Amino acid sequence: MNIAIIDYESGNISSVINSFKAVCAKQNIEIKIDVTSDLKIISNSDKVILPGQGSFKNCTESLLKVNGLKDTLNEFAIINKKPLFGICVGMQMFADIGFEENETKGLGWISGNVKKINNKNNQYKLPHIGWNELSFNPNSKLFKDVKEKSHVYFVHSYKFMPDDEKFISSKTNYSEEIVASVEKDNLFGTQFHPEKSDTVGLKIIENFIKL
Repeated sequence: MNIAIIDYESGNISSVINSFKAVCAKQNIEIKIDVTSDLKIISNSDKVILPGQGSFKNCTESLLKVNGLKDTLNEFAIINKKPLFGICVGMQMFADIGFEENETKGLGWISGNVKKINNKNNQYKLPHIGWNELSFNPNSKLFKDVKEKSHVYFVHSYKFMPDDEKFISSKTNYSEEIVASVEKDNLFGTQFHPEKSDTVGLKIIENFIKL
């Protein structure tokens, strides 16, 4: 199996790389992991990881700077229906529009928008940093064999709000109800960082690899 972790200068992705390698080593899964922006390697991969750190605007602009990357990801995920996993802003970019810094067009894969968390007049600190409890759909593929109310690690100030709730696979609560993950056919995304979420995160990564 070949997995491509998209490198488009969206921040430090070493922990993402290490966590995928750790899962494969523990499960004796033969896998080749490429950290790449090479369009041919991405197209020929079996699965793609789209990480994202920083603002919606900056991540989107960085992705668009790689000539042909958006079209290649569209072909991979939307036309060829291969599994793609977006992490943090990588998931937020599935949306139509993000409102961080200014209005920015997303990938448009799951209808919805990305807006700032309501911190209720500074009663809640932003960014939301730390461990929070999940409530998830028992039919979720990502959360197979994960215990309900497990805790995972978040770092974000903005939230993805899909138009259709059926694509929401888990939620958490920080000041308000927040979408923690989405699943739509071959598209998977987490607002939290599975690579920083200890054994629960590694199990989620394992579930994606084994899809």
